[in-house]
Amino acid sequence: MTDPIYAVGDIHGQLARLEDALSLIEADGGADAPVVFLGDYVDRGPDSRGVIELLSRGRTDGRDWTCLKGNHDRMMEWYLETPPRHDPYMLVGYHWLHDRIGGRETVASYGVTEVEGRRMFELANEIRAQVPAHHAQFLRDLKLSHRVGGLFFAHAGIRPGVALDAQSETDLLWIRQEFHDDPRDHGALIVHGHTPVETARNYGNRVNLDSGAGYGRKVTAALFQDGDVWELTQKGRVRLA
Repeated sequence: MTDPIYAVGDIHGQLARLEDALSLIEADGGADAPVVFLGDYVDRGPDSRGVIELLSRGRTDGRDWTCLKGNHDRMMEWYLETPPRHDPYMLVGYHWLHDRIGGRETVASYGVTEVEGRRMFELANEIRAQVPAHHAQFLRDLKLSHRVGGLFFAHAGIRPGVALDAQSETDLLWIRQEFHDDPRDHGALIVHGHTPVETARNYGNRVNLDSGAGYGRKVTAALFQDGDVWELTQKGRVRLA
């Protein structure tokens, strides 16, 4: 029997739902087991600050937690640079503080509520002053991927046909359709989030754990062991066949 490993899908500032997911892992017997968080800790939800603090504190306390970088986490990381950096993968006209992206909710959780009508450099300076140094370091330290045996964890997925150890940062954070539409065996089971689904799904060659926390739904916790996948629920494990 292989050792269990847990994974947690996209969080998007939903601290209470993250705490619910961690409680399910603890109830399943995984309090000391490795947990991989699939990224997108910030934006849209009300408490991105609280989410980063919880995860950062857990790692400082010695928890076996691997935190991967999501595209929203990189948006925040880059905005905190001097000068702020824009992600060119975004649609024309969009930026981190666009009302459809969720950065406004993130900066509000740090006490910055006045966004409209301001010059970017002034706003960025205020945001930098409000974000604790260990939160900015947390974002910079996030991993792009994580492999354990036959499991490969990444926020968005992988580019099919490219070796897992040769994936680009942009694909690991942003890819969608080219990955979703490819039924091939990728050399490992790809565990990802990034694209919201109604509930966690196992597609055979990939598992999507983004259950839509960014839109008010739950944060999903799952268990991987001996080639099987289970979603953790209040009623116990539910196998994702």
